[in-house]
Amino acid sequence: MIDVCPKCGLKKELCVCEVIAKESQKIVIGLVEKRYKKKMTTIETSNSKDIDLKELLKMLKSRFACGGTIKNSIIELQGNHMNKVKEELIRLGFNLDSIEIKQHAQR
Repeated sequence: MIDVCPKCGLKKELCVCEVIAKESQKIVIGLVEKRYKKKMTTIETSNSKDIDLKELLKMLKSRFACGGTIKNSIIELQGNHMNKVKEELIRLGFNLDSIEIKQHAQR
């Protein structure tokens, strides 16, 4: 049986839904200080249902050799990776103009 995208009705190989979603995402990258002064890079997306956060987390953890998780639709990476994350997201197809870096995020 052929896999069909539930959103656009095209075959999975031809589906561009995630590419379109990546270009329209508003992303905020922040840095949070956790217990014992440990740094955590956070990545918030405007509409997390349009992209596969688990797959994105897997790629980022592999690229930066760090731990990470998803909490309340926010990706959290261990360590300070703010500028590297922005470069990696651009390389993955996200729009440069829609990525914002917050210098001092609080939790």
